[in-house]
Amino acid sequence: MNSLADEATQARMEAAHHTAALLLGLICTGPAAWGFQGRTMGRRAGNRWLRVNCTTKAHAQRKPGEGIVGASTLVPDDVPRPQLHDVIDWPEGEYVYQAEVTDYVTHPVISPDRADLAHDPGLPDEWWSSLRRALSRLGQAEGVRTTVRSGWIERAFPQFLGIPAPERVERVTRHADLHWGNVTAPLTLLDWERWGLVPVGYDPGLLHANSLLVPTVATRLQSEFASVLDTPAGRIGELVALAEMLQAVARGWYRELAPLLADRAAELTGVRPPTGADPVLTG
Repeated sequence: MNSLADEATQARMEAAHHTAALLLGLICTGPAAWGFQGRTMGRRAGNRWLRVNCTTKAHAQRKPGEGIVGASTLVPDDVPRPQLHDVIDWPEGEYVYQAEVTDYVTHPVISPDRADLAHDPGLPDEWWSSLRRALSRLGQAEGVRTTVRSGWIERAFPQFLGIPAPERVERVTRHADLHWGNVTAPLTLLDWERWGLVPVGYDPGLLHANSLLVPTVATRLQSEFASVLDTPAGRIGELVALAEMLQAVARGWYRELAPLLADRAAELTGVRPPTGADPVLTG
């Protein structure tokens, strides 16, 4: 769900990335990889990857246990992810920039230009086994951040799914941003900004929602994670993921995927999601 930055944002982020490279003694090469609306920018620096994030001063403090820094100390070493080597933060005008140096991952991203899947990547059995194992091991970590807050769920279920919110939401530690732009083959999990406590079933539910354009992959995912998704708690987690995706649809994203998201939500709930929902909902 990436979008191009405007020219002013692009110039500002390129300057910040250059500053970070100078401060860290890195020489970057190759094209830039942009995050949503230019909020992040990454480039290769030899066997390292330099990623710069821009945020406001109100959200600048790195909270203990959260983000990639927290993951580097709390997540088991055998969960496949880039190793963190250095971080620096600095203010500049109204912004604060956060730079992170990680391993450069040589494995190709499965969907480098979009979060959802456009074709079957032909993933082998071992890839699926690795994903199940990684999420299981991640569940043993102490998640600090609560991702997808209960207050948002209470408002989003009636607004985007047309049903009451669940009275109880079970949570587990997971990646919390598991889509096809954040996984590689062989498996590496990228982008640890959101990791933490999420509803049970949320991670496979989000990946399934981003697979609906490719039925063979969606079916495989349902099969691989049936032990979670076919439980009451797992269905709630999948519905949370669908509500997030349908909110994005209301904001103008996922136009091709939109009817399939609505179909899947109706399949799980027996209720057709409302159309024309107000996209302005924060949590």
